[in-house]
Amino acid sequence: MKILIIGAGGREHALAWRIKQSPLVTHVFCAPGNGGISQDVTNVALGSQEDLVKFCKKEAIDFVVIGPETPLVDGLTDTLNANNIAVFGPSAKAAQLEGSKGFTKNLCRKYNIPTAAYECFDEMDLALDYIKKKGAPIVIKADGLAAGKGVVVAMTEAEALAAVREIMGGKFGSAGATVVIEEFMEGEEVSFFALTDGTEAIEFGSAQDHKRVGDGDTGPNTGGMGTYAPAPIMSDALRKRVMDEIILPTVNAMATEKMPFKGVLFAGLMITKTGPKLIEYNVRFGDPETQSLMMRLESDLVPALLACARGGLKKVEIKFKKEAALCVVMAAKGYPGDYKKGSIIKGLDKASMLANVKIFHAGTEMKDGNIIATGGRVLGVTALGATIKDAQALAYKAVDSIDWPEGFCRRDIGSKVI
Repeated sequence: MKILIIGAGGREHALAWRIKQSPLVTHVFCAPGNGGISQDVTNVALGSQEDLVKFCKKEAIDFVVIGPETPLVDGLTDTLNANNIAVFGPSAKAAQLEGSKGFTKNLCRKYNIPTAAYECFDEMDLALDYIKKKGAPIVIKADGLAAGKGVVVAMTEAEALAAVREIMGGKFGSAGATVVIEEFMEGEEVSFFALTDGTEAIEFGSAQDHKRVGDGDTGPNTGGMGTYAPAPIMSDALRKRVMDEIILPTVNAMATEKMPFKGVLFAGLMITKTGPKLIEYNVRFGDPETQSLMMRLESDLVPALLACARGGLKKVEIKFKKEAALCVVMAAKGYPGDYKKGSIIKGLDKASMLANVKIFHAGTEMKDGNIIATGGRVLGVTALGATIKDAQALAYKAVDSIDWPEGFCRRDIGSKVI
């Protein structure tokens, strides 16, 4: 079968790399892809949803896998389904679970899904008054999509008030017209993944992300500076609680609301003293969590993705390797602020020759035979090891083989758990 992947990041490179290995697949395209993806599958430049539909019909694409959240929220799945093109990813209505934090919080309240106490505001004065009443620490979130950057964990009241003024003042455009203000939760954060066909749901692994840009979890939040998988805190009992108390109730709630969710539920969790609580949902695979997940995945990914779209997910077996995986993100200096594009990255072949290492590309392009940095987060250097410590050592050995003076990375991915 022919598969088209939508996206251009490290997540899409990891999905393309794994999907290409399926014996069910004859050809993989990626739109638009990047410099690294082009070395594994065929990149295609496509613009509008109409262009995508035309390409799928011309090339007889059997299945489309949507990577990023924006096309999901914009209804690409609905467009493809309307043209009888099978697709992995939720409808626009179901994608509200990520597209609107207020929608998700209200759903949790209605169906008793454990999450932080909260209120939503579309008037700045009311939001500011609420913060003055509640005090700090407190969490401020833009309601809509903000590329993973619309969240402020304010440790002081002044910081919280400034966050509301910044978000509602236009920093994130319409995404910040409404803010969600939540209680501060203490515990350990975990990324938990589950696949669902709208009725059934099965686990698809866990990981732990490093959001802050600097070592020791310092500096501003980013889209993610590295991950390891699986999350050691996720015991069998805890995994069962997450499925029984959060994932399955969400799947059932969305079906009841007549917007069944089909695809991957990426639950950001806080493991508190009283158990797991939902921080927020993403409606697509995480980045860079996917890089670690795909390194550990042993079973064929394609039947699982197909079952999410067609049903029958319970018949699919998901198997992961016993080894741990760790991904170190290399970013352009200046990220997550201003950074320069166009620098040449050398040494990738040397790093890739290391056994159990795969370098997933995010912000790159191939130009005149060179890999050029074009984004903020540029590479996901990912390794597999017997333990997280072993995977960490191997990943940083690969990082040190890469010649890119204009790039940087955190040097402590995984160190906290080690």
